[in-house]
Amino acid sequence: MTDSLIIPRRFNGPPDSGNGGYVSGRLAVRLGDTAEGVTVVLRNPPPLDTPLQVVSEEERLRLYDGERLLAEAMPGKVEASPIPAVPYETAVAAAAGYPGKDGDTPFARCFVCGPAREDGLGLTPGPVDAHTVATPWTPDASLEMGPEIVCAALDCPGGWSTDLLARPSLLGTMTVRVTALPEAGERCVVLGRLLRRDGRKAFAASTAYGEDGRLLGQADQIWIEFTPR
Repeated sequence: MTDSLIIPRRFNGPPDSGNGGYVSGRLAVRLGDTAEGVTVVLRNPPPLDTPLQVVSEEERLRLYDGERLLAEAMPGKVEASPIPAVPYETAVAAAAGYPGKDGDTPFARCFVCGPAREDGLGLTPGPVDAHTVATPWTPDASLEMGPEIVCAALDCPGGWSTDLLARPSLLGTMTVRVTALPEAGERCVVLGRLLRRDGRKAFAASTAYGEDGRLLGQADQIWIEFTPR
């Protein structure tokens, strides 16, 4: 079965392609409810405002731009334990140390963490310890809240735990599980943690919590280092 999908320009990561977490979330929603998670492998940057083809084969989805394979989604399992929550005030304090706050990164206009965006999620992941970052997140009413938005919020904190200034990287694989949705105006906290490195790959985890401490979602991630143009 073949269907279509469009990534609106608002939801970019790099300037001309979709945010990896948002794209993963859109595919996870299409795949359907899996109790332990969905694994999405991002093969090529998904273009924006372009009709893309979604091919369903048993328990797997493949996303294409013409004949070019962009991503694959399949049932998965989040292996990392949730990162322990920190108070909202701790996340606010950590945000002061957000390495990307001056915009001197390839991700200055990222929907999730770009400081040049007024219509993004406004996440500002800063360090709370040597391997962990935290950011406050207050969803606004301009977004129709769905699992794909929680997946987007889980994306960049994992990446910033790997030090994206020193080693710019793109999300290669995300295994994600969304358990609840936040309300507009809710004071949420999202954390990212570097687990290990293997050459150009960095393995990270991320976790999102609502204002009442409930788990919104968590993800395992593989980030792949690239050379900026």
